[in-house]
Amino acid sequence: MSTTRRPYWLLIAAACVVPAVLDGLQQYAKERFDGQPGVEWGSVVFAGTEWLFLGALTPITYVLARRFPLRRDRVGVTVAAHVSGALALCIGWATLGVLLGTALHRYPAGNYGSWVLTSVPWSVFMYFTVLGCVYAFAYFVEARDREAQQARLAAQLAEARLGALRMQLNPHFLFNSLNAITVLVRDRNTHDASRMLELLGGVLRQVLHGDARHHVTLDEELRFIAQYLAIEEVRFSDRLRVQWSVDDVVRDARVPEFVLQPLVENAVRHGVAGRSGAGTIEIAAWADGDALVLRVRDDGPGFDADADEPTGVGLANTRERLATLFGDAARLDVSAGDGGGTVATVRLPLARQSP
Repeated sequence: MSTTRRPYWLLIAAACVVPAVLDGLQQYAKERFDGQPGVEWGSVVFAGTEWLFLGALTPITYVLARRFPLRRDRVGVTVAAHVSGALALCIGWATLGVLLGTALHRYPAGNYGSWVLTSVPWSVFMYFTVLGCVYAFAYFVEARDREAQQARLAAQLAEARLGALRMQLNPHFLFNSLNAITVLVRDRNTHDASRMLELLGGVLRQVLHGDARHHVTLDEELRFIAQYLAIEEVRFSDRLRVQWSVDDVVRDARVPEFVLQPLVENAVRHGVAGRSGAGTIEIAAWADGDALVLRVRDDGPGFDADADEPTGVGLANTRERLATLFGDAARLDVSAGDGGGTVATVRLPLARQSP
């Protein structure tokens, strides 16, 4: 059982003030209405002070509860300690009661043994009641701290996983871009190579600037994709056509950073690079109830609908990121288009960027 520096035992002791006041008032009312002249203030003081004595002795229960927590390997020692504690509480409470009675010249003065036996049931009951409260509160604090620790560990794990995925994604994108520039330089197309280097510099600035972020607005993500596609348009000249179908009302939605880049990269590689003629890539986004839907479609050769879904580093990374950030609430589906080509669809919870 974890320890705490806060004196919670003071709260338990202070709780005895309430029954002390009530018992004193009860005794006062009894003295007032029993038909006897005057009030026996000694009885009133005794009735209330007994509870204050109990409150003063409750640290015995608190200290033993902290010293002997409930554990399977120490059950015998714990039971013995608390039986002794209950006995100590009983003797202490009875002794203080007898001393007070002697000072007030009333019962139980001179009758110590009888008063101890009378106090045993109530003392034992109060001891184990307070003990149960201490144990319950301590285990509640432990459970809360354990839950907070698990939440911190889960957040650290998610951070580590997302960092690892980004480390895989960024070099992959950089390699493909540099390879395209190499081809242009080899073909002595210095104008397009220079243009691609400028565009790549802008893209890399955004990549490096976003290293600490996992979410951006959809509008930011689309601007990044536009820069990326500008690089590919230089590479493929007039063979690449891009169509945008984005609902403006979802531009402020929060999305994982770079969630579209692997999908667009696959569309370019398999939908445009693998054919001799021009190819079209459509990027769409809209709201579907409480979900945000992102779709990347190409009109390339596609894949066999009866075969397994396409796989790759980009798709695997995207799925892992979605699972880490949203669990089962988000998914990535890749399917063959109705008229050919491939359709990649991301569905995730719709959340707006706070102002």
